[in-house]
Amino acid sequence: MERNPQDAVQIAQAIRHRQTTATEVIAATLDQIERDNPSRNCFTTVTQQAAQSYAQTIDRNIEQGKPLGILTGVPFAAKNLFDIAGITTLAGAKINEGNPPAEKDATAIARLKQAGGILVGALNMDEYAYGFVTENRHYGATPNPHDPTRIAGGSSGGSAAAVAAGLVPLALGSDTNGSVRVPAALCGVYGLKPTYGKLSRKGMVPLSDSLDHIGIFARSGRDLATVMDLLQGEDIHDPVSTKHPPEPCLPQLNLGIHDVRVAVADGYFTQGAQPEALDAVNYLAQVLGTSQRVTIPESDRAQAAAYLITAAEGGAQHLSHLRSRLDEFDPATRDRFFAGALMPSQWYLQAQKFRSWYSDRLREIFQEVDILLAPTTPCTAPKLGQKTIEIAGETMEVRPQLGRFTQPISFVGLPVLSVPIYQQGELPLGVQIIAAPYNEALLLRLATVLEKQGIIPNVTH
Repeated sequence: MERNPQDAVQIAQAIRHRQTTATEVIAATLDQIERDNPSRNCFTTVTQQAAQSYAQTIDRNIEQGKPLGILTGVPFAAKNLFDIAGITTLAGAKINEGNPPAEKDATAIARLKQAGGILVGALNMDEYAYGFVTENRHYGATPNPHDPTRIAGGSSGGSAAAVAAGLVPLALGSDTNGSVRVPAALCGVYGLKPTYGKLSRKGMVPLSDSLDHIGIFARSGRDLATVMDLLQGEDIHDPVSTKHPPEPCLPQLNLGIHDVRVAVADGYFTQGAQPEALDAVNYLAQVLGTSQRVTIPESDRAQAAAYLITAAEGGAQHLSHLRSRLDEFDPATRDRFFAGALMPSQWYLQAQKFRSWYSDRLREIFQEVDILLAPTTPCTAPKLGQKTIEIAGETMEVRPQLGRFTQPISFVGLPVLSVPIYQQGELPLGVQIIAAPYNEALLLRLATVLEKQGIIPNVTH
């Protein structure tokens, strides 16, 4: 699999130092997308004219000595559930094709553009972000860049695959139950799900309002920290946007990780996984010098409760279309929304009550440790179209099983970074690095130290 050898920060530096131009970078990016996307199926829309025009504006600003943003000339893309001015927001659904174009960019896209980033298009996904495979009935499957016979993961599969394939150095996704972390792990890139409410969701089509997060894909910890710093900050237009003061991530990358207390999530997080997924976690624990293991109680119930909440809130969100345009849904999405819409309210209330209890247990654990390690997925990427997988002698359904280890974490809104682990000749796996709320800087600092030591890869190498 070929990769662009530069990360986002390197591209911006080269443009600012006039080693290349934004116009040249975008032209090369668009050429590569035109050449590769027919087989990779990452993009559903390419914003060619807007990207070329903005690149020319940036080059003129450089010539005129105007102030430049930290992402000057850097191409990026966004999952197609983010509003892009002038483009219809599909959210992976045929139902939305006739909608009018968005009038303005989502907050996250606008903030990256303000920093000089150049949006080059919208990316494929599972319908309404409800899935872990990106085998979209309407817009086709996105294959894994490491092996085109396998899935990219989902629901932000187009985002992860575009970064892994070198089409863009940065991409935005969404994560409700693991939709950033699962494809990041299966495609072998970095995927960050910040604390719930940390990044504005304004202009993003919701799936489950109390669980939805914006997430970021990149090839290095430094790029993630750069984007995180640009995106964080309260947004009065997002009712769940946190008022917690932004904590800059980039300045902390040069700090060490001495005295960081690391433990491995035991119990539930060591069950229902193939040996190589557990080996990846143990490898990272060994190089970090920890043998401590912590059990997060009732994590199986947390996964079940997350399913209930997602289905109930998703079903309510799409109830009108379930009544009027039923045949236009992907059957897999339709059936889960239907089940959620018919769910007894008592089940939903019980799930939310348990959520509070589970959050308290994790808060207690993070008084004793700073970082938890857990597998991102229970296996490497399954084959396209594969319905079941055998793990520990038991046959399980692929779609729900892929989010087994991610759902209990996003259920309570913790910040998580999935880092790639490669074994020679094998498909990539991811390890979740989990922290207490608002500790994204610690996650990125740890990842950057591990990158410098060669423990986890800088994917641009």
